[in-house]
Amino acid sequence: MHPADRDSPVLHILYLSFLQTRIFSDLKFIIIWLIGAITCIYVPILNETPIRVLLALPLVLFIPGYALIAALFPTDEDLDLIERIALSFGLSIAVVPLIGLGLNYTPWGIRLDPIVISLSLFTIIMVLIAQGRRAMTDPDDRYQFPADEIMAGIREEFFPTEGNRTDKILSIILLISILAAIGTTIFVIVFPKEGEKFTEFYILGEKRMAADYPDRLFIGEEYPMYIGVGNHEYRNVSYTIEVHQITMETDESGNVSYITRMNMTDRLSVAVPHNETVTLPYNLTAADKGYNRIEFLLFNESVPDRSVWGMERINQSYRDLHLWVKVLE
Repeated sequence: MHPADRDSPVLHILYLSFLQTRIFSDLKFIIIWLIGAITCIYVPILNETPIRVLLALPLVLFIPGYALIAALFPTDEDLDLIERIALSFGLSIAVVPLIGLGLNYTPWGIRLDPIVISLSLFTIIMVLIAQGRRAMTDPDDRYQFPADEIMAGIREEFFPTEGNRTDKILSIILLISILAAIGTTIFVIVFPKEGEKFTEFYILGEKRMAADYPDRLFIGEEYPMYIGVGNHEYRNVSYTIEVHQITMETDESGNVSYITRMNMTDRLSVAVPHNETVTLPYNLTAADKGYNRIEFLLFNESVPDRSVWGMERINQSYRDLHLWVKVLE
């Protein structure tokens, strides 16, 4: 039986949208660009080239908004091309932060993989809706991306069939100037000037939030948490993370603190590429009663030997964090 003759309206819509109607050129271009951007983000060789930035920027700044506009306005009378392009930038700037805000309240957080997956799913869903709505619209009214008209207008503007030699030379100079401006902008984006070099070092609670840290530890029990390192040093760095359990005491005046015991319970090594963040799951365990502080030390390729102890070792670390705890039996 022909799908269009069936009683189900869903099958009828699917048939009209994806079998009877070819995928519209602008929607097809969005899907191809999306696939190319994801490829350049995750393929080992391509993700170190400027192509990654060139394809990823429109994925954040333009494509989500254009897909949403295509889904909301399927007819040619709704918006003209300039309005669609302008609104695509504006809606992308609005949609992407909202997606990031939603991810912030999920276990995945705002990281590369969840952001790429979320933007991809949003774009694909909007493209499917746009394909369906345009297919259900009368062919005389549905929106068609005017690629042929744009190319004809560009040829007529820069290479007019009528006009003197001076006009043609000026048109060529204008075209070269525009291409040079675009090339300069791309160069600045792809090869930005090095900013401040720094490393992020943080610890998160069990729910991957900067909260609910364990403060009462029972000997032998494990307390899940996360240790994160973000590399912004403009080079790949191999870090060393040390976890120490410390007993801190104060003198009689209460103004001076000093370490009486320091026990290293873990040492972790992690290699982090530039401009990436690694979050490691970690199970905190109390070694003995009497410790009242957990010290997390991050070393940047230079790790002192074990003879360096106490505050001197903490001061020699690249970054340090700590938790005040009470150990119970």
